[in-house]
Amino acid sequence: MEVKIGIADSSRELIVNSTQSVDEVEEQARSAFEKGNSATFILTDEKGRKYLIQSSKITYVEIGPADSRKVGFAPS
Repeated sequence: MEVKIGIADSSRELIVNSTQSVDEVEEQARSAFEKGNSATFILTDEKGRKYLIQSSKITYVEIGPADSRKVGFAPS
């Protein structure tokens, strides 16, 4: 699953491929937002790396299936 996180004062978004379920990521995001500025949103990627983001810096969280990039000239 792909998670895109918008960061305040940054023109780029953080994109993480995670093995966590949609419900797990959504619950963690909601919990971090409800706790306020001192909360931390923690996300784990496919390789086990953890990303810790201060909730006050998050502008949005987009949760969806990982894009399957097609390479070549085959019709889609």
